[in-house]
Amino acid sequence: MATIKEIAKKCGVSAATVSNILNGKPGASEATREMVLKTAEKMEYMPSYVAKSLKTKNTRNIGVIAEDMTIFSIPDIIDGITEYCEKVDYKILLTNLRLYKKYNDRYYHREDYFGTVKQEVKKFVAMQTEGIIYVTAHERIMHCIPEDLPIPAVMAYGYTESRKVPSVVVDDQDGAYGLIHYLIEKGHRRIGVISGKPDSIHTQDRLLGYQKALRDSQIIYDPELVCCGDWTRESGYQCVEKLLKQDVTAVFCMNDLMAGGVYDRTDELGIRIPDDLSVVGYDNRELSSYYKPPLTTIELPLHDIGYRAAEVMMELLAGGIKTGGRELIYQVPCSKLIRQSVKNIGGIEK
Repeated sequence: MATIKEIAKKCGVSAATVSNILNGKPGASEATREMVLKTAEKMEYMPSYVAKSLKTKNTRNIGVIAEDMTIFSIPDIIDGITEYCEKVDYKILLTNLRLYKKYNDRYYHREDYFGTVKQEVKKFVAMQTEGIIYVTAHERIMHCIPEDLPIPAVMAYGYTESRKVPSVVVDDQDGAYGLIHYLIEKGHRRIGVISGKPDSIHTQDRLLGYQKALRDSQIIYDPELVCCGDWTRESGYQCVEKLLKQDVTAVFCMNDLMAGGVYDRTDELGIRIPDDLSVVGYDNRELSSYYKPPLTTIELPLHDIGYRAAEVMMELLAGGIKTGGRELIYQVPCSKLIRQSVKNIGGIEK
């Protein structure tokens, strides 16, 4: 690929003249402009975007820090970020911390890796990225982004509790509410719950949605119908038998993996889904559509969280969002996927 100096030498003009023509500036004759442009094309000239961005202080790059690309939620979030950035002609620079590979889910309750995050942030600042989006594996409160960061930052799928760093999260409460309301419409009133880990924000918000749906239908909340799982298939297997003893007609599993455990145990017991027991899940993991029968569940808006996080970043860069006031939280709604795992036992058909 040719340089500006090589094109100038070929055309017999100054490098400044070639630079002005290539950048669309006036001053050269039409004949000179045509000669320079044709020569540049013939010599396969490519502008140095790096040099240009360093000169203008506008790199049109966004740094993205992912906790671990092997976590099911993260690739879709990053795809959403990438889609919006492409739309506005920005590039992403991605770093993968590989935290789950290194520490399993134990790192969720640790802060010793925050130093690693801050080092990656410093690298992105040094590279003159215009902003940073941090992508978590699951929603929790995070304080890993420095408050004195000289460029904007956004947390995707996590909470910062910061007045400077917006959080973009899923509306879990509304998702659970819609799912339980659907079961109630189908005539179910004794609805068991297999929850996730109790310290999880996802668990807490989904339980609130469950409770609100019961309340709005004048159904008394019974804590005996809630069995504490841990997101694993095994915990769904173990919990469902306890709930069956409570005469539930439906079970709300807070993720699809635990719903798989329910399918395993009910099959062993000769209990048919949905004829004898209705089951719903959450997350829309790929496997849920292959259960027999396919599982009614909630689709997490992971792509939309990434897309919205990138939108918020661009609004920050444009000065459209004022930070420093109240905590900035943007919730993204979920979608309900109706399949064949719920039976109508006396509700209103729609």
